[in-house]
Amino acid sequence: MATNGPPPISAGAIQRAAGEFQLTLNGQQVQQIQQYTKILLAWNEKVNLTAIRDPLEILYRHFCESMFGASLLPVADCRLADVGTGGGFPGLPLKILRPDLDVYLVESNIKKATFLAEVVRELGLTLGEEIAPLDVVCSRALGDFARFLGWAASHVHAKQAMLWLGGRDLDEVRAVPGWTWSEPKPVPKSLQRYLVLGTRAE
Repeated sequence: MATNGPPPISAGAIQRAAGEFQLTLNGQQVQQIQQYTKILLAWNEKVNLTAIRDPLEILYRHFCESMFGASLLPVADCRLADVGTGGGFPGLPLKILRPDLDVYLVESNIKKATFLAEVVRELGLTLGEEIAPLDVVCSRALGDFARFLGWAASHVHAKQAMLWLGGRDLDEVRAVPGWTWSEPKPVPKSLQRYLVLGTRAE
């Protein structure tokens, strides 16, 4: 789909937002966010990738919140799968921020998968292909935590799980057996949203 015209978000706005999340971006990463946003907005007219239409809100909610997850990840040699990635969040922003990550996207919707393939191609990203075994599984738009964590432990043998949660979800996640959870990390610029990292019992 055509994405001609000026970028929907200025480089300065991206750098300011990144600073509010304690993120450091180089020029190439800023350009990748701009290009990704243009493709997302173009596709979103035909495929429901996000309910958010405002480019600045997309920047904060999708890109910065996703990249904030890197603060809980190992520094190197991390194999990470984003399950139910939808529009590519958090997996692709994490890959943009941390090119060293071995990222895998799991998405069953064919139209969304086609969109993701275009983003990966246009941004020049390289993703992993063989999913198991994994170091970390992650998800942002998730409901059935027990089922997801059971799948992560038994099917892909993930060592850790990273989740973006609302405050009301914390007790539900902590109640799932077989996992030990980090102290919830408040997501900047959000109301009662947290990032948690769980470690699977051996």
